Formats: sequence, C-alpha cells, structure tokens
Amino acid sequence: MAFQIVASECTACGACEFDCPTGSIAMKGDVYAIKAKTCTECDGDPDPKCMSVCPVDGCIIPA
Repeated sequence: MAFQIVASECTACGACEFDCPTGSIAMKGDVYAIKAKTCTECDGDPDPKCMSVCPVDGCIIPA
C-alpha cells in the first residue's frame, strides 16, 4: 500500500517532496502527487516523513 495526496487539500508547499526518502513525491499540475509504485510508506514507520512534515491535516492519507 502507498499514500496519496488529496489534491484539494494540497497547498503545494513542497515540504513533503524534499523529505521523501524514495523520491516518490513530485509536482503533478499545480499540486504534489505520490507515485504509488515507489512509495514504501517509509518502511512501516509509524510516522511517515511526508505526513509528519505536511502542514495540512488530512492532506496525505493511505491509498
């Protein structure tokens, strides 16, 4: 399983892109998106990096 970014919640701040250890986050149009094929959910870390740095609650959710 991977995470996904809720486009309507994304402010395009870029915080998640720079903290993603697998490089799975990139701009898609005006917001960021997570590539499900390469997202490892930070290998089961209880607090994945993208979720911990995102300033918007509920923007990054399990896919």
